[in-house]
Amino acid sequence: MKNVLNNSKKGFLMVAMFVTLLSFANEAPFYTIKNDAERTSLTLNNVKQGNLLSIKDNNGIVIYKELILQTGTYTKGFDLTSLPNGNYMFELNKDVEIQSIPFNVLAKTVTFIKDSEKTIFKPVTRVKGDVVFMSRLSLSKAPLEIAIYFTDGTYNSSELIYSETIKNTENANRIFKLTGKNKGDYKIVYTTEGHTFIEEIK
Repeated sequence: MKNVLNNSKKGFLMVAMFVTLLSFANEAPFYTIKNDAERTSLTLNNVKQGNLLSIKDNNGIVIYKELILQTGTYTKGFDLTSLPNGNYMFELNKDVEIQSIPFNVLAKTVTFIKDSEKTIFKPVTRVKGDVVFMSRLSLSKAPLEIAIYFTDGTYNSSELIYSETIKNTENANRIFKLTGKNKGDYKIVYTTEGHTFIEEIK
């Protein structure tokens, strides 16, 4: 299936294609939890330097964050019993995916909710010349909003030149051909499952 959109003003050409994206979901557990009465020990396997570990509440507000400093295995103890009653999650932000470990705090008792664990695969963007390749895997077929902006480098000159929402698909690919790229820059904004990812193309 192929759609072609021409925007003569910015010399923007978009070619959209559906192709098969190989699943790279990892079935092996990426963490272990030791949950004592007053302390929770979290061990994360195969982390990389630069990964970001956060604790978020049910509204997505970050109440703790830490940049992983060493590649390998990460282990740390947390006193989660001091948190107010409610739903929370550990979130590990990696290169191409975000993994979440939800838990509940009730009367100083911490319960992990294994059935609600989730992995969000980030849209992967690759640039070759004036062609941009985008791939996204979503096992839950979550909608993905794509917005492309053009700027000529002046203050507040960003202009939306293309937008699309991809629905009901696990594997999605898009190819964008950005003609006239030498006259300005582009920004691609992806929004899915409560997260926003931005790619700058100079």
